[in-house]
Amino acid sequence: MKDKPSQTVTENSQTQAFTDLDRRCVNTLRMLAVDQVEQARSGHPGMPMGSAPMAYVLWSRIMRYNPKDPSWPDRDRFILSPGHGSSLLYALLYMTGFGLELEELRQFRQWGSRTPGHPEYGVTPGVETTTGPLGQGFAMGVGMAIAERHLAQNFNRQEFLPVVDHFTYAIVSDGDLMVGLGCEAASLAGHLCLGKLIYLYDDNRVTIDGPTSLTFSEDVKARFESYQWQVLRVEDGEDLDAIERAVRQAQAEEERPSLIMVRTQIGYGSPKAGTSASHGAPLGPTDMAVTRNFFDWPETPFHVPPEALEHLRKMVDRGREHMAEWEARMGAFSTRFPEEAQKLRDWMAGILPKGWDEGLYRIDFGGKMVTTRQASGKALNALARRLPSMIGGSADLTDSNQTWIWDSDDRYIHYGIREHAMGAITNGIARHGGTLPFCGTFLVFSDYMRGAIRMAAVMGTHVVFILSHDSIGVGEDGPTHQPIEHVMSLRLIPHLTTLRPADAFETAGAWKVAIANKRPVALCLTRQAVPVLTERSREMVAKGAYILDDCEGDPDLIIMASGSEVHIAVETKQELAKLGHGRVRVISMPSWELFKEQPESYREEILPKRIHARLGIEAGVTLGWREWVGNRGDVVGLNRFGASAPYKTVMEELGISVKVALEKSLNLLQKNKTN
Repeated sequence: MKDKPSQTVTENSQTQAFTDLDRRCVNTLRMLAVDQVEQARSGHPGMPMGSAPMAYVLWSRIMRYNPKDPSWPDRDRFILSPGHGSSLLYALLYMTGFGLELEELRQFRQWGSRTPGHPEYGVTPGVETTTGPLGQGFAMGVGMAIAERHLAQNFNRQEFLPVVDHFTYAIVSDGDLMVGLGCEAASLAGHLCLGKLIYLYDDNRVTIDGPTSLTFSEDVKARFESYQWQVLRVEDGEDLDAIERAVRQAQAEEERPSLIMVRTQIGYGSPKAGTSASHGAPLGPTDMAVTRNFFDWPETPFHVPPEALEHLRKMVDRGREHMAEWEARMGAFSTRFPEEAQKLRDWMAGILPKGWDEGLYRIDFGGKMVTTRQASGKALNALARRLPSMIGGSADLTDSNQTWIWDSDDRYIHYGIREHAMGAITNGIARHGGTLPFCGTFLVFSDYMRGAIRMAAVMGTHVVFILSHDSIGVGEDGPTHQPIEHVMSLRLIPHLTTLRPADAFETAGAWKVAIANKRPVALCLTRQAVPVLTERSREMVAKGAYILDDCEGDPDLIIMASGSEVHIAVETKQELAKLGHGRVRVISMPSWELFKEQPESYREEILPKRIHARLGIEAGVTLGWREWVGNRGDVVGLNRFGASAPYKTVMEELGISVKVALEKSLNLLQKNKTN
């Protein structure tokens, strides 16, 4: 790709000129935003006041969307990456007719409102994704652009007008450009030539601590050009015509994503303009009065000029026209390619094809000892053959994570060594719709993308995080690469399903859960080979825990374990039997979360309250296991970091062994017999 020089946009607009009514609409957005903050006595007024002009241009002149059908598949996507400026987005959604009422703006940041402090997907109509921590929205936009391209490549036909043809827009901030996550995402977006990605940079040069000169002196333009972005400038953030010209120019660039640097003033129109004082606190009554006077605005809060509302509500009719035009294209496409059209509808609706999981029942795992990462790779490919909407990749660990889709290069994303961005980009792919995304790295590096994993859980996004090398079984790589606390830390995240399968069949079952349950899943997989236990475990994974090996009557001891330690539990039972202790039950617990979702009757059947002799085994921190073993039980675990040596030596030396499990089991049997 040949680089093109960035340009400062100064030419005269060839579109309809902006009028006083347009500027009145901009000021309406500003004042609605600051009134929300004042009403709540909490929030960020400065960013909306400075960014309102570029938001208005996007929403009134540029973007294709339908306020009465926010989920229309071929809509343009919009992300407000600095989510602290949410009052601006809520003002836009109200004014353009998304069904967000003025009274809900009055309830900004209040309990049960549809106007929370940061945009939250699923709470507010028209909000495409949750944006909280800076950089997440920036990276998710990259994911949305990747998803658009993937769908376009699958469904558009040269002889027809495209049925997938939309842009991803975002307003981004200094913070989005400072965080490493944004840098990683920008680098990948340029490398992938995502020409339909257009970001407007709110270049106000102010952060919470003060002017950006305190911490930020780089040449942003040069940096993004080195990332292979087109960089445009708008020197005056109040110049609506220049903003529109810049966006139109960005739309014309097919090979490079575009960053439009818009020089704005934070808190524009207020006495605190240009200072951090307008960033994160209400203006206050005195400064609000001055601000109203600056804009010649009535004193009544939440004033909406009728002509401004009427003008922006025209977006409803315009949106219907855009959608009708797309439906006509889709109709012609359906006539010519009925199966492909239905497939597109199914992909966008998340409908799985009949027999999607059949391949999981025909996998040849190739032996009695198999690593669960290898089993995962085979399961992924068995699914990918029947689920062409699957798309994903790895952070430069493709072979290690076993994430390669064998027969389809165009569905694989080489993320490079960019875990921070990879997780957030994958969330963006999922939030776009029409795909089943996954991504992979080592479990210990899940720390690098924990923010994205948490965001997936907050949104309930259907993403599969493949996390291999899940314990001290990593061996020679040593403590830095041996996860100790990571499985438990993932279990701490609400609404995330963490699965640590014990063998190849459980791994296949874990993948079935990951696809069928349509929520974020973390698959924790072994580097080392483990015994293949029993084929029925494939179906039992969905229960979260199940009896793998039982005894006659009530057990005297219950041994429970997850992942690679399940075989230690089985072998410990065998050793106990040799010593005359035959009434032992072994439970495999691949997912605590799924087990907790089961009916009380099932949980009591598996883990009866009357049985107090319980042993948990897991090659990680013991914190949390008391929930299952109780105060009279014990745990074989690890509350220290690992060591560098062959994995069998590390396991043995650190006490993750049949020997230690047997000692603890005998102690429990003796103690509970005495009690």
